[in-house]
Amino acid sequence: MNPLKALFPEQGQAVWLDFVARGFVAQGKLKALVDADGLRGVTSNPSIFEKAIGGSSEYDDALKSVMDQGDARVIDLYEGCAIADIQAAADVLRPVYEASDGADGYVSLEVSPYLALNTEDTLEEARRLHKMVARDNLMVKVPATREGIPAIQALTADGISINVTLLFAVDTYEAVARAFIAGLEAFAAQGGDVSKVASVASFFISRIDVAVDKALDETGGFDDLKGKVAIANAKLAYQRFKAIHAEPQWQALAAKGAKAQRLLWASTGVKNKAYSDVLYVEELIGPDTVNTMPPATMDAFRDHGTPKAAIEDDVAGAEAVMARLAEAGIDIAKVGDTLVEEGVQLFIDAADKLLGAVAGKRIDLLGPKLNGQTLVLDETLSTAAKKAVEAWRASGKIRRLWAHDNTVWSGADEQNWLGWLRIVEDELERVTAYEAFAEEVRAGGFTDVVVLGMGGSSLGPEVLAETYGSREGFPKLRILDSTDPDQVRETEAAIALPTTLFIVASKSGSTLEPNVFRDYFLGRMKETVGADKAGAHFVAVTDPGSAMEKAAQADNFRKIFYGVKQIGGRYSVLSAFGLVPAAASGIDVKAFLDTARTMVRSCGPAVPPAQNPGVLLGTALGAAALNAGRDKVTIIASPGIDTFGAWAEQLIAESTGKEGKGLIPIDGEPVDVPAVYGRDRFFVYLRLDGRADPHQDEALRNLEREGHPVAHITLANEEQLPQEFFRFEIATAVAGAMLGINPFDQPDVEASKIETKKLFDAAEKSGALPGETPIFADDGIALYADAGNAGALPQAAEGLDAAIAAHLARAKDGDYVALLAYVARNPGHHAILQEARVALRDKRRLATCLEFGPRFLHSTGQAYKGGPDTGVFLQITAYPAADLAIPGRSLGFGTVVAAQARGDFAVLAERRRRALRVHIKGGGVEAGLKRIAAAIKAAL
Repeated sequence: MNPLKALFPEQGQAVWLDFVARGFVAQGKLKALVDADGLRGVTSNPSIFEKAIGGSSEYDDALKSVMDQGDARVIDLYEGCAIADIQAAADVLRPVYEASDGADGYVSLEVSPYLALNTEDTLEEARRLHKMVARDNLMVKVPATREGIPAIQALTADGISINVTLLFAVDTYEAVARAFIAGLEAFAAQGGDVSKVASVASFFISRIDVAVDKALDETGGFDDLKGKVAIANAKLAYQRFKAIHAEPQWQALAAKGAKAQRLLWASTGVKNKAYSDVLYVEELIGPDTVNTMPPATMDAFRDHGTPKAAIEDDVAGAEAVMARLAEAGIDIAKVGDTLVEEGVQLFIDAADKLLGAVAGKRIDLLGPKLNGQTLVLDETLSTAAKKAVEAWRASGKIRRLWAHDNTVWSGADEQNWLGWLRIVEDELERVTAYEAFAEEVRAGGFTDVVVLGMGGSSLGPEVLAETYGSREGFPKLRILDSTDPDQVRETEAAIALPTTLFIVASKSGSTLEPNVFRDYFLGRMKETVGADKAGAHFVAVTDPGSAMEKAAQADNFRKIFYGVKQIGGRYSVLSAFGLVPAAASGIDVKAFLDTARTMVRSCGPAVPPAQNPGVLLGTALGAAALNAGRDKVTIIASPGIDTFGAWAEQLIAESTGKEGKGLIPIDGEPVDVPAVYGRDRFFVYLRLDGRADPHQDEALRNLEREGHPVAHITLANEEQLPQEFFRFEIATAVAGAMLGINPFDQPDVEASKIETKKLFDAAEKSGALPGETPIFADDGIALYADAGNAGALPQAAEGLDAAIAAHLARAKDGDYVALLAYVARNPGHHAILQEARVALRDKRRLATCLEFGPRFLHSTGQAYKGGPDTGVFLQITAYPAADLAIPGRSLGFGTVVAAQARGDFAVLAERRRRALRVHIKGGGVEAGLKRIAAAIKAAL
């Protein structure tokens, strides 16, 4: 009998192994230790699993077999491996468990260290793990934190065997022991068999000496205590153990067959090489104890250990050591508290490494099914971004974000706007409803589906319409998000009303644009098919209880689909606001959501920041803005997915542009040579394999060579675009947290809405909008500005060219220029202004935006008014070819769009933005735009 095997029969001390790994169990090595060395238990922790799973390839086949069946969450992949290992080890130890009548033969599995400071979450996790492992000889490990001790009592009361971990102080041990006893009493009172419950209290040894020895070095004069405090502390804990178990309270439980909660010596591998490698085994041998050893310590004791009773040797000496430690000014209780905190953090660090390794393996197994991402950053920005990533990891922010912790951001009401985090899983449960709707639309003979909405309600569906195109047997998907009368007429001319289905999308139901769109087309539909049949051509997507819901019910709409109140419009594309148009146009909603879920899982709470694509992109964007002045997020996308930029633009701008901070997204600028860009850019390149533009590829390579930061995102095909909706949502939320703002409100958008409503309501009462006085006018154009901007532009009195030249001259390096055109958005108008925009960028190296109103009001309008004061705004308005009446209203669309433009300009002025309005009076919109474009180019 070797020294290791002799410990239990001769001294009453059980030997447990502090190690587990798949191959170790499968190859019979664990059973060999049971047979040859009398091993009686196994413990695990995040550090052990990190080495086992992250440090080897022996789990790769198991992970692959899961991923071959489809995708899985990182936490599920890890738990699948860990639970299988624990079950296999428990089965090997089952004979020990049975032979000892449940005293030994246990395998321990730790609750997530992320939950160590939350009692209820610890309880839920421990119960779940106990049920999943489904082995009588499982011990669930719970740390002895202040929050953990109540959980220990409650779990014991459930009849669950607990391994209490991270014990350092004798007083804490006593609290744990009494929690165990109280739990047993509660279990017995419920009729439970207390003989079936076992527990150990894991008292950590070597970490105490490491900490105390360091403190003694700093104190000086007490070198005789080095290497003695941990053992002395343990011996006193054993005396406390004996005293507690001599009390009548315990004796009453023992009479019912209860097993004592044994002290387990943990962390018994010696850290200081000056000490004997079996020090923490030989000095702590005694009955009713357990020593859990790492493999190296087991080997050492087997080779040269001495199995003799020692735990009660020289207890007086142990008391003297602890008294002298107090003389040295070292409070062992405070040392214990610190070590508990450090222990939890060490396990968190190990869990992060472990889950990061699993996440990496999952990415490899997914291959092209997961859109790729590569960040190319210079050394300075890379350092700042890595620092931000580590800060997110150390503070657990991605887990806190998923837990709806508003302190991740500003501590306002952010927790109320995070429904988008779970929406994909929730909507997958409602897929049959979307499939039924799709079949209903297909069978209904509709040729067109028109979404009537604004902002996030329309931009997401627009990406789907342009990216997925028309599906055979289904109607063509169109979007109307402009109140310009010419645009409304153009939309109506493109469709046949009797075969058109309208989707009216409005979260609140009170937004002006969807309401006037509904009023107009419902009126036209009644004229065309009759009042009794008109409602069958309309579907509403709105939040429960909204004014739109009531109107849809009153007008007998075909269907009402509900959004989620906890999701803002710009985050709504993966909810009913995107899925209803998707289903109506023949997009496979289940496949769409399954694809999105791949990214949801990649960005999930269990994926550490360094492997989390959403966090990586968000921290890079935040670091670029905060540390390098690169706050112009320039989006480049391959043909076929290029409309995604407009959706990302509204998400980023409306979310981050407030309180004088923000990222300014730049969409629609054709990529070019580095010489046309300032040093304020961050490029995001969405590259579609098989359809990539070689010019874009070369341009991005050149930008990288010149030191511009580039985020490369690769898609295998268009069908994987849903992943990008979620990646950008997470990234935007992360960037908002770095900027210190609430990314879910839009105060300046609301200000524009209020100003517009005030103007429009007044116009309906008076019959027209109030008159205006231009600062210059001729036959074709008129210029308008508030007093502040007019005073800064005395050149305006000289005419359009002088005014635009002076206005653009106000833009400095690092600024951006935005053309805000309240005219019909069509290829001709876009081409005229785009040419001027590109010329401005090329000559001045300024970031440029080209927006058509009023659709941008509900998106980028937030950043223009509330973001950094770096914008120079040129608003363009025009008289429509003819107004268009709105049923039930005294004024038409011409007044609506004019009120919106004026409301927009008024808030820009109120925010003291550099803004000039050019109004096209006569000669036609196209001719007026050409004149403005020529003036811009002349100014350069």
